[in-house]
Amino acid sequence: MTTLSRPPADPSSLRLKREAAVSNWLLSGLQDTKGAHLGPGGVAPDGEKRHHWWQVMCLTGVDYFSTLGYQPAIAALAAGAISPLATLVLVSVTLLGALPVYRRVAGESPRGEGSIAMLERLLPRWGGKLLVLVLLGFAATDFMITMTLSAADATAHLVENPFAPEFLHGQEVAVTLVLLALLAAVFLRGFKEAIGVAVVLVVLYLGLNVVVIARSLGEVAAHPVAVGDWWETLNTSHGSPLMAVAIALLVFPKLALGLSGFETGVAVMPQVRGGAGDTCDNPAERIRGTRRLLTTAAVIMSSFLVASSFTTVVLIPEDGFLPGGEANGRALAFLAHEYLGDGFGTVYDLSTIAILWFAGASAMAGLLNLVPRYLPRYGMAPEWAKAVRPLVLVFTLTGFLVTWLYEADVDAQGGAYATGVLVLMTSAAVAVTLSARRLQQRKRTIGFGVIAVLFVYTTVTNIVERPEGIRIAGFFILGIVGISLLSRVLRSFELHATHVRLDTQALEFMAENLSGPIGIIAHEPLRQSAEAYLQKLASATEASHFPADYRPLFLEVTVDDSSDFETELEVRGVVRHGFAVLEVNGPVVPNTIASVLLHIRDVTGLMPHVYFRWTEGNPAVNLLRFLVLGEGEIAPVTREILREAEPDVTKRPWVHVG
Repeated sequence: MTTLSRPPADPSSLRLKREAAVSNWLLSGLQDTKGAHLGPGGVAPDGEKRHHWWQVMCLTGVDYFSTLGYQPAIAALAAGAISPLATLVLVSVTLLGALPVYRRVAGESPRGEGSIAMLERLLPRWGGKLLVLVLLGFAATDFMITMTLSAADATAHLVENPFAPEFLHGQEVAVTLVLLALLAAVFLRGFKEAIGVAVVLVVLYLGLNVVVIARSLGEVAAHPVAVGDWWETLNTSHGSPLMAVAIALLVFPKLALGLSGFETGVAVMPQVRGGAGDTCDNPAERIRGTRRLLTTAAVIMSSFLVASSFTTVVLIPEDGFLPGGEANGRALAFLAHEYLGDGFGTVYDLSTIAILWFAGASAMAGLLNLVPRYLPRYGMAPEWAKAVRPLVLVFTLTGFLVTWLYEADVDAQGGAYATGVLVLMTSAAVAVTLSARRLQQRKRTIGFGVIAVLFVYTTVTNIVERPEGIRIAGFFILGIVGISLLSRVLRSFELHATHVRLDTQALEFMAENLSGPIGIIAHEPLRQSAEAYLQKLASATEASHFPADYRPLFLEVTVDDSSDFETELEVRGVVRHGFAVLEVNGPVVPNTIASVLLHIRDVTGLMPHVYFRWTEGNPAVNLLRFLVLGEGEIAPVTREILREAEPDVTKRPWVHVG
């Protein structure tokens, strides 16, 4: 007789436990209510600590301010001697165009939804969903290229530092991949205390930039000949200062990278501390704080852009900005080493590397805010897309691919980055213009309309001059649309209801049946005459042999918006022509019926039996109608949805078709 009361553990079961542990770790967050998990940039729980607006400004500032690491060099490479004039145009567009637009967006999307949600509300049904998918493609381009471009520029600052090991030269792709992997590790572990880290990085980085620019301006003042040479180049190359200004207006779209950061600023709105009088529908103090955030960040960045573009183009030789030049992608870092020594320059490089790397964190947070907010709610992403960690792995692998394809080249990715930024800004300008028009605000409609036209021009010009940007954005758009539609088809046989509630009258209908089963006849809501109900009851009685005195319930599903996926179902009980009728609105008829049947089973403890008539028409056409319009072949699809939702046949509501 052995002392073992059970056989030894099967090694395969131990592996399953470990796999389950990994799965639970990856899918942390899926215990949230359907559609509620919005990533680190989403709506914070009521008890979670929120922050002063200036602290949150630093979180979005790691993206916005970090562009100083490469913007002056890109501007000089694109615009040459007229870079300062083109930068003044950029600053004017920032303060007079982008800033007013996003101040309005902040007021109309206080939970951080941004301009995409505003446009979604303006264009309903499938049109709105497809528009959102396209805009998400551009947003993915913006945020993804922010990650890869910032990491690539951080690599450039690291490799070009005079104290960097020699073996790093030629290994830019490998170093960039390591930085992206470290960024992913931060999110996989848990993105906490991000704002505290962002405050330290932004204060340190801006402080060092003040020193560099002040020293550079002093150098410019001490060498007026350099300013004279620049002015002479400006006059001789373009004929006159007036012509230089005109050309600056034309080349401004090439500097569009300096407009980044506004969409992220709105996305992090839920982190801004509100006031005592704030409500969920009207968080007035949070809106004011976010507007201060946007305004302060724009003013600070504009000041740095103007000063840096002037000092770099005056003090750095033109060939220094070319690919392979010492100032390529790192103009201010070049000045820091040149005029403040390699020791200070190295400190500046380290701060630049840190903020550029953390700019990827801001972009990752933006992606983790957008994707779970839309795609799972549309049924256009698997359930695991509501969890942070699987998305982090997907985005990181995509970043690896982009880095490898572009060989960690900052200049090569600039077009795609600018395209994503400009399309989002254009969509925001259009959204606020339509909003002002809807509210009959004539002056604001005209003002925002002019801004929208300006952004359309800038976007089109950027796409024409740098078509590689729209190409990579096109890949992101096709990928998101294709995967989303495929996911929607694959998830078509899932239950869509996040909640089902029966009103008092509906519950009273159930209470009349104490022993079951509960007979329910599926009925078209458009046929509500007494004759229609009598004919349907007679047909069901003949096919299913109801007792003569049996009074089943009628269930009517009205399709509101077939493009919706997750929804709450409110079942209303009404008496019509003497018949008990359950009314419910839902996006898809079969899925709604299945959810209501399962809820009735759980509430009453009795087994529902639902009765259908066969649908006329071609089965393939009916399947397409089901996928697009939410109707089609109702009976067999309802049965399949019930089979998927309830594997135990003894607990599954019965489906009768005659």
